[in-house]
Amino acid sequence: MPQGDFPSIIFFDVLGTIVEWRCCIANELNAAAQRALQDQVRTLSAEVRARASDMFTSSWQEVAEEWHRAYMNFGDTYDTSKPFVSVDEYNRISLESILTKWLLRGLFNEDDLHNLTLAWHRLDSHSDSVPGLSLLNTKFLTSTLSNGNVKLLEDLQEHNSLPFKHITSAEHFGAYKPSPGVYNGAARRFGFRNSQCCLVAAHLEDLQAAKRCGFQTIYLERNMEEAWDSEDIARAREEGFVDLWVGLGGSGLNEVARYFGIEGVE
Repeated sequence: MPQGDFPSIIFFDVLGTIVEWRCCIANELNAAAQRALQDQVRTLSAEVRARASDMFTSSWQEVAEEWHRAYMNFGDTYDTSKPFVSVDEYNRISLESILTKWLLRGLFNEDDLHNLTLAWHRLDSHSDSVPGLSLLNTKFLTSTLSNGNVKLLEDLQEHNSLPFKHITSAEHFGAYKPSPGVYNGAARRFGFRNSQCCLVAAHLEDLQAAKRCGFQTIYLERNMEEAWDSEDIARAREEGFVDLWVGLGGSGLNEVARYFGIEGVE
C-alpha cells in the first residue's frame, strides 16, 4: 500500500493474532482437572477419575484445539436470522459437549465450567502485541475487530494492558466474521470508507473477507494459527488479497509499525 493510501484506522483480530490461546486454554483445563482430582470432598466415579488421571498435557491441548475449532466453526456458520448468541454463551455449550465426548463431563461441576469458559478472558498476549500497538497508536486509530464478545475483549484488554483506543466486537453488529456485515459495520461505526480501514489478522480467511469488503489487509503470521493448508496459502499469495505479509521470522506488530514509518522500533 503506497504511503498516500495508508489507513485512517487499523482494526485487529484478537484471538490468535494479539493473544495466544492454545497453551493458555490447555493449561487452564489441566489445572482445573488437577484441582478436581485433588478435591477431597468431590465425588468422582472411578471411570472419570481414571480417565482424567490418564490425561497428559498434550491431551488437554487436543481438547483446547477442539474447543477452538468449534468456536471458529460457530463464527463461519452463524445464522444471523436467529437470536444472537454470544461467544461466551457458545463456548459454555460447546465445552460441555466436548467434555462429554471425551468422557470427562463428570470431572467438573457448574462452577468449574463457568470458570473455564472465562479462561478465554484471561489469555496472554504475544510479546510484541503491547509494544507494537503502542507504536501504532502514535499514528493511527486502533480498535479490536473480533468475534469475541465485548466483555471478553474488555477483559483481555485489562488482563494484558493492551493499549487499543477502541473496542469493536462482532457483537455490535449481530453477526460474526467472515460476514460482510461485520467489516462494513466496523467502518460505518467510525465514519470511514472501507478503503480507509485496515485489518491485521493471523487468519487468511478473515483477511480475504475483509479485502472483499474493500479493507486494506495485513497478515501477521503466528505459529500454528493458520487453518489453511500449504496449497491454500500459496494460492492466497498468488491472489494478492494480502497487502503486507509479516512472516514468523519477523518482529510481529513492531514490523507493522516499521512498515508505516513509525520510529522507535528496534
